[in-house]
Amino acid sequence: MTNVTVQSPTHALGWRMWVPCIGMALCSWLSFVDRITISVLAPTILEDTGLSAEAFGQIATMFFVAYTVANPLWGSLLDRIGLRVGMLLAVAIWTGASVSHAFVGTFFGFALARALLGLGEGATFPGGLRTAVESLPATLRARGIATAFAGGTVGAMVTPVMMVPIAANYGWQSAFYVTGLMGVAWLVIWAFIARPPFLPAKEHRPGRFTFPNFFEMRLWALVFSYALPALAPGPILTFSSIYLNRGLGVAQEDMALLLLMPPAAWGIGYFVGGWASDRFATNDPRPVGMFVLLSICSLALGFTPVFESVGIAVFLMSWACFIGGSFQMLALKVGSYSFPREQAAMMSGIASGAWSLVNAAVSPQVGRFFDQEAWGAAFWLIAALPSIGIAVWWVLSKYQKVAIEA
Repeated sequence: MTNVTVQSPTHALGWRMWVPCIGMALCSWLSFVDRITISVLAPTILEDTGLSAEAFGQIATMFFVAYTVANPLWGSLLDRIGLRVGMLLAVAIWTGASVSHAFVGTFFGFALARALLGLGEGATFPGGLRTAVESLPATLRARGIATAFAGGTVGAMVTPVMMVPIAANYGWQSAFYVTGLMGVAWLVIWAFIARPPFLPAKEHRPGRFTFPNFFEMRLWALVFSYALPALAPGPILTFSSIYLNRGLGVAQEDMALLLLMPPAAWGIGYFVGGWASDRFATNDPRPVGMFVLLSICSLALGFTPVFESVGIAVFLMSWACFIGGSFQMLALKVGSYSFPREQAAMMSGIASGAWSLVNAAVSPQVGRFFDQEAWGAAFWLIAALPSIGIAVWWVLSKYQKVAIEA
Protein backbone atom coordinates (compact mmCIF):
# COMPACT_ATOMS: atom_id res chain seq x y z
CA MET A 1 0.00 0.00 0.00
CA THR A 2 1.29 3.49 -0.84
CA ASN A 3 1.75 5.88 2.10
CA VAL A 4 1.97 9.64 1.51
CA THR A 5 3.46 12.27 3.82
CA VAL A 6 4.02 15.95 3.18
CA GLN A 7 7.23 17.93 3.66
CA SER A 8 7.57 21.71 3.24
CA PRO A 9 10.92 22.81 1.78
CA THR A 10 12.39 26.27 1.85
CA HIS A 11 13.60 27.77 -1.41
CA ALA A 12 14.91 30.99 -2.95
CA LEU A 13 12.43 33.55 -4.30
CA GLY A 14 12.38 35.55 -7.52
CA TRP A 15 14.28 35.24 -10.76
CA ARG A 16 17.51 34.31 -8.98
CA MET A 17 16.18 30.86 -8.20
CA TRP A 18 16.43 29.98 -11.92
CA VAL A 19 20.09 30.99 -12.34
CA PRO A 20 21.56 27.76 -10.91
CA CYS A 21 19.38 25.63 -13.19
CA ILE A 22 20.52 27.70 -16.17
CA GLY A 23 24.11 27.16 -15.06
CA MET A 24 23.48 23.43 -14.92
CA ALA A 25 21.85 23.65 -18.36
CA LEU A 26 25.20 24.96 -19.61
CA CYS A 27 26.88 22.06 -17.81
CA SER A 28 24.66 19.45 -19.44
CA TRP A 29 25.18 21.27 -22.76
CA LEU A 30 28.92 20.85 -22.33
CA SER A 31 28.58 17.22 -21.26
CA PHE A 32 26.71 16.28 -24.41
CA VAL A 33 29.07 18.16 -26.70
CA ASP A 34 31.92 16.22 -25.10
CA ARG A 35 29.93 12.99 -25.12
CA ILE A 36 28.68 12.82 -28.69
CA THR A 37 31.47 14.50 -30.64
CA ILE A 38 32.90 11.03 -31.21
CA SER A 39 29.50 9.76 -32.38
CA VAL A 40 28.93 12.66 -34.78
CA LEU A 41 32.37 12.06 -36.31
CA ALA A 42 32.09 8.25 -36.16
CA PRO A 43 32.12 7.61 -39.94
CA THR A 44 35.33 9.63 -40.28
CA ILE A 45 36.97 8.21 -37.16
CA LEU A 46 36.09 4.60 -38.06
CA GLU A 47 37.46 5.06 -41.56
CA ASP A 48 40.65 6.67 -40.27
CA THR A 49 41.28 4.12 -37.51
CA GLY A 50 39.87 0.98 -39.16
CA LEU A 51 37.58 0.21 -36.22
CA SER A 52 34.31 -1.69 -36.83
CA ALA A 53 30.85 -0.58 -35.72
CA GLU A 54 30.86 -3.39 -33.15
CA ALA A 55 34.18 -2.13 -31.75
CA PHE A 56 32.69 1.35 -31.68
CA GLY A 57 29.78 -0.03 -29.68
CA GLN A 58 32.22 -1.62 -27.24
CA ILE A 59 34.03 1.70 -26.87
CA ALA A 60 30.67 3.32 -26.13
CA THR A 61 30.10 0.62 -23.52
CA MET A 62 33.24 1.72 -21.66
CA PHE A 63 31.72 5.19 -21.32
CA PHE A 64 28.40 3.79 -20.14
CA VAL A 65 29.97 1.38 -17.63
CA ALA A 66 32.01 4.18 -16.05
CA TYR A 67 28.96 6.45 -16.20
CA THR A 68 26.88 3.77 -14.48
CA VAL A 69 29.25 3.58 -11.53
CA ALA A 70 29.90 7.32 -11.41
CA ASN A 71 26.27 8.49 -11.28
CA PRO A 72 25.33 7.13 -7.84
CA LEU A 73 28.80 7.87 -6.49
CA TRP A 74 28.66 11.48 -7.63
CA GLY A 75 25.10 11.66 -6.37
CA SER A 76 26.18 10.69 -2.86
CA LEU A 77 29.25 12.93 -3.07
CA LEU A 78 27.26 15.99 -4.21
CA ASP A 79 24.68 15.41 -1.49
CA ARG A 80 27.50 15.41 1.07
CA ILE A 81 30.03 18.06 -0.09
CA GLY A 82 27.66 20.33 -2.01
CA LEU A 83 27.20 21.46 -5.56
CA ARG A 84 29.85 24.16 -5.86
CA VAL A 85 32.96 22.10 -5.11
CA GLY A 86 31.55 18.83 -6.43
CA MET A 87 30.65 20.13 -9.88
CA LEU A 88 33.96 21.97 -10.25
CA LEU A 89 35.79 18.71 -9.57
CA ALA A 90 33.62 16.64 -11.91
CA VAL A 91 33.84 18.99 -14.89
CA ALA A 92 37.60 19.36 -14.46
CA ILE A 93 37.95 15.56 -14.69
CA TRP A 94 35.83 15.15 -17.78
CA THR A 95 37.34 18.15 -19.56
CA GLY A 96 40.75 16.52 -19.33
CA ALA A 97 39.28 13.23 -20.52
CA SER A 98 37.61 14.89 -23.50
CA VAL A 99 40.85 16.49 -24.68
CA SER A 100 42.63 13.14 -24.38
CA HIS A 101 40.58 11.76 -27.31
CA ALA A 102 42.74 13.86 -29.65
CA PHE A 103 45.84 11.87 -28.68
CA VAL A 104 44.55 8.32 -29.23
CA GLY A 105 43.70 6.24 -32.29
CA THR A 106 43.36 2.66 -31.09
CA PHE A 107 40.55 0.68 -29.52
CA PHE A 108 42.20 0.69 -26.09
CA GLY A 109 43.07 4.38 -26.27
CA PHE A 110 39.51 5.36 -27.09
CA ALA A 111 38.14 2.95 -24.49
CA LEU A 112 40.25 4.51 -21.73
CA ALA A 113 39.36 8.06 -22.82
CA ARG A 114 35.65 7.18 -22.90
CA ALA A 115 35.84 5.56 -19.46
CA LEU A 116 37.45 8.67 -17.93
CA LEU A 117 34.87 10.85 -19.65
CA GLY A 118 32.04 8.74 -18.23
CA LEU A 119 33.62 8.91 -14.79
CA GLY A 120 33.47 12.70 -14.77
CA GLU A 121 30.16 13.13 -16.57
CA GLY A 122 28.40 10.96 -14.02
CA ALA A 123 27.88 14.14 -11.98
CA THR A 124 25.82 15.90 -14.66
CA PHE A 125 22.30 14.68 -13.98
CA PRO A 126 22.64 14.22 -10.20
CA GLY A 127 23.97 17.77 -10.10
CA GLY A 128 21.14 19.08 -12.26
CA LEU A 129 18.43 17.45 -10.20
CA ARG A 130 19.97 18.51 -6.90
CA THR A 131 20.26 22.07 -8.20
CA ALA A 132 16.55 22.13 -9.03
CA VAL A 133 15.67 20.72 -5.60
CA GLU A 134 17.82 23.30 -3.81
CA SER A 135 16.63 26.34 -5.76
CA LEU A 136 12.98 25.69 -6.72
CA PRO A 137 9.69 24.82 -4.99
CA ALA A 138 8.11 21.43 -5.66
CA THR A 139 5.51 22.95 -7.99
CA LEU A 140 8.28 24.08 -10.38
CA ARG A 141 10.72 21.28 -9.82
CA ALA A 142 10.04 19.10 -12.88
CA ARG A 143 10.42 22.17 -15.09
CA GLY A 144 13.60 23.08 -13.23
CA ILE A 145 14.96 19.58 -13.86
CA ALA A 146 13.93 19.92 -17.50
CA THR A 147 15.82 23.22 -17.73
CA ALA A 148 18.96 21.72 -16.21
CA PHE A 149 18.79 18.61 -18.37
CA ALA A 150 17.68 20.29 -21.61
CA GLY A 151 21.06 21.91 -22.10
CA GLY A 152 22.29 18.44 -22.98
CA THR A 153 19.91 18.14 -25.88
CA VAL A 154 20.89 21.59 -27.13
CA GLY A 155 24.50 20.46 -26.90
CA ALA A 156 23.67 17.37 -28.92
CA MET A 157 21.95 19.60 -31.48
CA VAL A 158 24.82 22.03 -31.98
CA THR A 159 27.59 19.42 -31.89
CA PRO A 160 27.10 18.30 -35.52
CA VAL A 161 26.96 21.91 -36.72
CA MET A 162 30.09 22.79 -34.76
CA MET A 163 32.21 19.68 -35.11
CA VAL A 164 31.61 18.45 -38.65
CA PRO A 165 33.09 21.65 -40.22
CA ILE A 166 35.94 21.73 -37.69
CA ALA A 167 36.83 18.10 -38.43
CA ALA A 168 36.52 18.64 -42.18
CA ASN A 169 38.88 21.63 -42.13
CA TYR A 170 41.32 20.81 -39.35
CA GLY A 171 41.01 17.07 -38.69
CA TRP A 172 38.81 15.20 -36.24
CA GLN A 173 41.36 15.56 -33.44
CA SER A 174 40.91 19.33 -33.40
CA ALA A 175 37.27 18.95 -32.34
CA PHE A 176 38.40 17.62 -28.98
CA TYR A 177 40.69 20.61 -28.38
CA VAL A 178 37.61 22.81 -28.73
CA THR A 179 35.72 20.80 -26.11
CA GLY A 180 38.57 21.39 -23.67
CA LEU A 181 38.39 25.16 -24.07
CA MET A 182 34.65 25.12 -23.47
CA GLY A 183 35.13 23.08 -20.30
CA VAL A 184 37.50 25.67 -18.85
CA ALA A 185 34.98 28.43 -19.63
CA TRP A 186 32.21 26.60 -17.75
CA LEU A 187 34.39 26.14 -14.67
CA VAL A 188 34.83 29.92 -14.46
CA ILE A 189 31.08 30.53 -14.82
CA TRP A 190 30.12 27.97 -12.17
CA ALA A 191 32.63 29.31 -9.64
CA PHE A 192 30.75 32.63 -9.86
CA ILE A 193 27.10 31.49 -9.76
CA ALA A 194 27.21 28.53 -7.36
CA ARG A 195 26.86 30.75 -4.29
CA PRO A 196 24.34 33.16 -2.69
CA PRO A 197 22.13 34.77 -3.81
CA PHE A 198 21.69 32.12 -6.49
CA LEU A 199 22.15 29.00 -4.35
CA PRO A 200 21.54 28.95 -0.59
CA ALA A 201 24.63 29.32 1.58
CA LYS A 202 23.67 26.14 3.40
CA GLU A 203 22.40 23.27 1.27
CA HIS A 204 20.26 20.44 2.60
CA ARG A 205 22.82 17.72 3.27
CA PRO A 206 22.69 14.41 5.10
CA GLY A 207 24.85 14.08 8.18
CA ARG A 208 26.93 11.42 6.46
CA PHE A 209 27.47 9.89 3.04
CA THR A 210 24.39 8.00 1.92
CA PHE A 211 24.49 5.23 -0.64
CA PRO A 212 21.80 3.34 -2.53
CA ASN A 213 20.12 0.52 -0.63
CA PHE A 214 19.58 -2.28 -3.13
CA PHE A 215 17.09 -3.98 -0.84
CA GLU A 216 14.60 -1.10 -1.07
CA MET A 217 11.55 -1.40 -3.31
CA ARG A 218 11.68 2.32 -4.16
CA LEU A 219 15.13 1.93 -5.71
CA TRP A 220 14.02 -0.79 -8.10
CA ALA A 221 10.78 1.01 -8.94
CA LEU A 222 12.86 4.05 -9.92
CA VAL A 223 15.29 1.95 -11.94
CA PHE A 224 12.63 0.24 -14.03
CA SER A 225 10.60 3.41 -14.58
CA TYR A 226 13.65 5.24 -15.93
CA ALA A 227 16.41 3.01 -17.31
CA LEU A 228 14.51 0.97 -19.89
CA PRO A 229 11.72 3.46 -20.75
CA ALA A 230 14.13 6.35 -21.35
CA LEU A 231 16.71 4.26 -23.21
CA ALA A 232 16.16 5.40 -26.82
CA PRO A 233 18.14 8.67 -26.90
CA GLY A 234 21.34 6.84 -25.88
CA PRO A 235 21.67 4.41 -28.80
CA ILE A 236 20.08 6.85 -31.25
CA LEU A 237 22.64 9.57 -30.53
CA THR A 238 25.42 6.96 -30.58
CA PHE A 239 24.51 5.17 -33.81
CA SER A 240 22.28 7.49 -35.88
CA SER A 241 25.19 8.79 -37.97
CA ILE A 242 26.23 5.22 -38.80
CA TYR A 243 22.68 4.25 -39.79
CA LEU A 244 22.29 7.31 -41.98
CA ASN A 245 25.64 6.60 -43.61
CA ARG A 246 25.51 2.82 -44.07
CA GLY A 247 21.79 2.20 -44.15
CA LEU A 248 20.60 5.20 -46.15
CA GLY A 249 23.75 6.36 -47.95
CA VAL A 250 24.07 9.83 -46.41
CA ALA A 251 27.60 11.24 -46.57
CA GLN A 252 29.31 12.51 -43.41
CA GLU A 253 29.43 16.09 -44.67
CA ASP A 254 25.67 16.08 -45.33
CA MET A 255 24.66 14.94 -41.85
CA ALA A 256 25.02 18.09 -39.76
CA LEU A 257 21.44 19.33 -40.07
CA LEU A 258 19.93 15.84 -39.98
CA LEU A 259 21.66 15.05 -36.70
CA LEU A 260 20.14 18.17 -35.15
CA MET A 261 16.67 16.66 -35.07
CA PRO A 262 16.87 13.76 -32.56
CA PRO A 263 18.50 15.78 -29.77
CA ALA A 264 16.15 18.70 -30.45
CA ALA A 265 13.21 16.36 -29.99
CA TRP A 266 14.81 15.01 -26.83
CA GLY A 267 14.97 18.53 -25.38
CA ILE A 268 11.37 19.23 -26.34
CA GLY A 269 10.45 15.98 -24.63
CA TYR A 270 12.06 17.27 -21.43
CA PHE A 271 9.91 20.38 -21.37
CA VAL A 272 6.68 18.80 -22.57
CA GLY A 273 7.22 15.87 -20.22
CA GLY A 274 8.16 18.21 -17.38
CA TRP A 275 5.05 20.32 -17.92
CA ALA A 276 2.82 17.26 -18.18
CA SER A 277 4.38 15.76 -15.06
CA ASP A 278 3.87 18.96 -13.06
CA ARG A 279 0.32 19.21 -14.41
CA PHE A 280 -0.93 15.63 -14.26
CA ALA A 281 1.43 13.82 -11.85
CA THR A 282 1.58 16.37 -9.04
CA ASN A 283 0.75 14.52 -5.82
CA ASP A 284 0.31 11.34 -7.87
CA PRO A 285 3.07 8.86 -7.00
CA ARG A 286 1.72 6.28 -9.46
CA PRO A 287 0.60 7.85 -12.80
CA VAL A 288 0.00 4.53 -14.56
CA GLY A 289 -1.93 6.03 -17.49
CA MET A 290 0.87 8.43 -18.42
CA PHE A 291 3.48 5.68 -18.33
CA VAL A 292 1.37 3.32 -20.44
CA LEU A 293 0.66 6.01 -23.05
CA LEU A 294 4.37 6.78 -23.40
CA SER A 295 5.16 3.05 -23.70
CA ILE A 296 2.75 2.68 -26.61
CA CYS A 297 4.20 5.75 -28.32
CA SER A 298 7.73 4.37 -28.03
CA LEU A 299 6.93 1.38 -30.28
CA ALA A 300 6.95 3.56 -33.40
CA LEU A 301 10.76 3.43 -33.55
CA GLY A 302 10.68 -0.24 -34.53
CA PHE A 303 9.22 0.66 -37.94
CA THR A 304 12.17 2.88 -38.92
CA PRO A 305 13.81 0.43 -41.39
CA VAL A 306 10.48 -0.19 -43.17
CA PHE A 307 10.85 3.18 -44.86
CA GLU A 308 13.77 3.90 -47.19
CA SER A 309 13.36 7.61 -46.59
CA VAL A 310 15.91 9.72 -44.77
CA GLY A 311 13.18 12.14 -43.65
CA ILE A 312 10.97 9.43 -42.14
CA ALA A 313 13.94 7.74 -40.46
CA VAL A 314 15.04 11.01 -38.86
CA PHE A 315 11.45 11.73 -37.79
CA LEU A 316 11.00 8.32 -36.13
CA MET A 317 14.35 8.53 -34.36
CA SER A 318 13.44 12.04 -33.22
CA TRP A 319 10.05 10.84 -32.00
CA ALA A 320 11.74 8.13 -29.93
CA CYS A 321 14.04 10.73 -28.37
CA PHE A 322 11.03 12.93 -27.57
CA ILE A 323 9.32 10.03 -25.80
CA GLY A 324 12.56 9.17 -23.99
CA GLY A 325 12.87 12.72 -22.63
CA SER A 326 9.25 12.66 -21.49
CA PHE A 327 9.86 9.35 -19.72
CA GLN A 328 12.83 10.86 -17.88
CA MET A 329 10.90 13.81 -16.50
CA LEU A 330 7.94 11.68 -15.42
CA ALA A 331 10.13 9.03 -13.78
CA LEU A 332 12.16 11.63 -11.86
CA LYS A 333 9.00 13.46 -10.76
CA VAL A 334 7.59 10.20 -9.41
CA GLY A 335 10.97 9.23 -7.95
CA SER A 336 11.17 12.52 -6.04
CA TYR A 337 8.14 11.35 -4.03
CA SER A 338 10.03 8.28 -2.85
CA PHE A 339 13.34 9.78 -1.72
CA PRO A 340 13.87 12.60 0.82
CA ARG A 341 15.12 15.96 -0.40
CA GLU A 342 18.62 15.54 1.03
CA GLN A 343 19.06 12.43 -1.16
CA ALA A 344 17.95 14.12 -4.39
CA ALA A 345 21.32 13.82 -6.16
CA MET A 346 21.66 10.19 -5.11
CA MET A 347 18.18 9.49 -6.48
CA SER A 348 19.08 11.02 -9.84
CA GLY A 349 22.37 9.15 -9.79
CA ILE A 350 20.56 5.85 -9.35
CA ALA A 351 18.30 6.62 -12.31
CA SER A 352 21.06 7.87 -14.61
CA GLY A 353 23.41 5.09 -13.60
CA ALA A 354 20.80 2.44 -14.34
CA TRP A 355 20.07 4.11 -17.70
CA SER A 356 23.76 4.03 -18.51
CA LEU A 357 24.05 0.36 -17.51
CA VAL A 358 21.27 -0.57 -19.94
CA ASN A 359 23.03 1.45 -22.64
CA ALA A 360 26.27 -0.40 -21.85
CA ALA A 361 24.50 -3.71 -22.36
CA VAL A 362 22.60 -2.67 -25.48
CA SER A 363 25.27 -0.72 -27.40
CA PRO A 364 27.49 -3.66 -28.47
CA GLN A 365 24.45 -5.59 -29.65
CA VAL A 366 23.17 -2.63 -31.66
CA GLY A 367 26.64 -2.25 -33.19
CA ARG A 368 26.67 -5.97 -34.04
CA PHE A 369 23.28 -5.69 -35.72
CA PHE A 370 24.52 -2.66 -37.66
CA ASP A 371 27.60 -4.56 -38.89
CA GLN A 372 25.19 -7.25 -40.11
CA GLU A 373 22.82 -4.62 -41.56
CA ALA A 374 20.08 -6.14 -39.40
CA TRP A 375 18.46 -2.73 -38.99
CA GLY A 376 15.05 -4.04 -37.94
CA ALA A 377 16.44 -6.14 -35.09
CA ALA A 378 18.38 -3.16 -33.76
CA PHE A 379 15.46 -0.73 -33.82
CA TRP A 380 12.93 -3.18 -32.38
CA LEU A 381 15.32 -4.00 -29.54
CA ILE A 382 15.33 -0.33 -28.58
CA ALA A 383 11.59 0.13 -29.15
CA ALA A 384 10.44 -2.82 -27.03
CA LEU A 385 12.40 -2.18 -23.84
CA PRO A 386 10.23 0.72 -22.53
CA SER A 387 7.15 -1.50 -22.32
CA ILE A 388 9.10 -4.12 -20.39
CA GLY A 389 10.39 -1.51 -17.94
CA ILE A 390 6.95 -0.05 -17.27
CA ALA A 391 5.42 -3.50 -16.77
CA VAL A 392 7.97 -4.22 -14.03
CA TRP A 393 7.53 -0.74 -12.52
CA TRP A 394 3.74 -1.28 -12.40
CA VAL A 395 4.27 -4.27 -10.11
CA LEU A 396 6.99 -2.74 -7.93
CA SER A 397 5.28 0.63 -7.47
CA LYS A 398 2.34 -0.97 -5.71
CA TYR A 399 4.48 -1.60 -2.66
CA GLN A 400 6.76 1.44 -2.31
CA LYS A 401 6.37 4.23 0.22
CA VAL A 402 6.48 7.84 -0.94
CA ALA A 403 6.91 11.30 0.60
CA ILE A 404 5.41 14.17 -1.40
CA GLU A 405 6.91 17.61 -0.82
CA ALA A 406 4.76 20.72 -0.80
